[in-house]
Amino acid sequence: MGEANRKRKMEAERKAESARILERIARESETLGSSGFARTTTRIANHFLGKDGPQDDRIEVLGKRIGRVLGLIAFVGLAIYLFLTYVVKQ
Repeated sequence: MGEANRKRKMEAERKAESARILERIARESETLGSSGFARTTTRIANHFLGKDGPQDDRIEVLGKRIGRVLGLIAFVGLAIYLFLTYVVKQ
């Protein structure tokens, strides 16, 4: 019985590895067809719009959007503060 479980586990690992390889090939083939800048901006927009997760819970998506925008605002504010404190006032 242990031998059968081990074979099933090995088969599942092979299938998972095959899926990862096929996904990587698909990503790399997309890379050749479009610009890196366009893909990056699309990924960033999807991230801030909360489209990178499940869309079935509207409240969760709204919470993601609010949290990510607030995080971006905090980052920009901190960057400005540090710039003004350490670069401008020398």
